[in-house]
Amino acid sequence: MTQDVLAPGAGLPPAPGPATGARGVWRRLRTRPSAVVAGVVLAVLVLAALAAPLLTALAGQDPYTYHDELIDSAGGGAPQGSFGGVSGEHWLGVEPGTGRDLFARLLYGARVSLLVAVGATLLQVLIGVSVGLAAALGSRWVDQVLSRITDVMVALPMLVLAIALTTVVPEDFPRPVLLVLVMAALNWAGTSRIVRAQTLTLRRLDFVAAARLGGSGRPRVVRRELLPSLAAPVITYAAILLPVNIVLEASLSFLGIGVKPPTPSWGQMLSTATTWFRADPMYVLLPSGLLFVTVLAFTVLGDAVRTALDPREASRLRVGTRKEKTRD
Repeated sequence: MTQDVLAPGAGLPPAPGPATGARGVWRRLRTRPSAVVAGVVLAVLVLAALAAPLLTALAGQDPYTYHDELIDSAGGGAPQGSFGGVSGEHWLGVEPGTGRDLFARLLYGARVSLLVAVGATLLQVLIGVSVGLAAALGSRWVDQVLSRITDVMVALPMLVLAIALTTVVPEDFPRPVLLVLVMAALNWAGTSRIVRAQTLTLRRLDFVAAARLGGSGRPRVVRRELLPSLAAPVITYAAILLPVNIVLEASLSFLGIGVKPPTPSWGQMLSTATTWFRADPMYVLLPSGLLFVTVLAFTVLGDAVRTALDPREASRLRVGTRKEKTRD
C-alpha cells in the first residue's frame, strides 16, 4: 500500500494576508508605540476638555471667578505662595493679576482651542474636496479657473489676511465661529490640490470606466467610486492640518485678535503671560507646555496614520535606509 507524500504546507490553512480596510489601519497603528502614546495623550486631553465642567466642579472652581485675596498687590499682582499659588483649592495655581483658577482656565482653554481647530479642519476639508472634485471632473475652462483660484489662495499670506478679516468683523460676532470661518476660508487650497491630482489619476482607471459604462451618473461615480479612494490622502492631510490650525488659533489669540476675554484660550493666556514670565514662570510654562504636547501628539499621530494608510511608503523608507547603510 503506497502512502502519498504531502507537500510542505499541504492541508494547512493559508497564511493570512495583510489586513485591509479600517481594521488593517487600526492593526498597523497599534504596532507603532509612538502612535499609541500620542493617541492616549490626545484621548486624555479630549476627555479632559469635554469633562471640563465636571472636573472644575470637583475642584470647586470655575474659570471666571476673581480671587483678589490670592494676589499680592504690593508685588504688582503676582500670586501669593510658591509655584504660582498652588494649593489644595487651586491645583495649578492662579492667574496673575486676577486670581482666577489656572486649572479651570486651562481646561476651558483646551475646549476652545480644540473646537476651533477641529471645526476649521472639517470645513477646510469640505471646501477643498468640493473644489478639487469640481476642477478635476469639470470642463477645461472650469478646471483652469478653479486651479488659478487655488494657486492664488496658496500664495496669499494667510496670517496677515486672517488678522485683517478678524479685525473688521463686529465685536459681538462669536469669535470661535469667526476663527473657524476665517481659517477654513484661507487654508483649503492644499486639500483642493491633492484631491484634484488624485481624481485626475483615478478617473482614468478601469473601475471608474466600468462604473460609467454600467450606467452610473457622475454623482454616483463620485459617491461610490471616487470618494472612497480619496479617503486615505484626505484623512492624511487632515491629520496634518489639525496641529497647524491649533498653532494658528493660538497665534491669533496671542496677537489679541482671536478669542476675546474672559473666554479662556491657550494663546490668549500666553499673550498675557509675556509680562509675568519672571514673577510667575508657571503661568508661562503650563499653557505653552500643553500647546507643545498637543501639537506634537497630533503630528506624531498624523505621521502614523499616513504610514498606516499607505504601508508601501514605510516599506520604501525601510528599503532606502538599508541601502544607505549598505553603501556606508
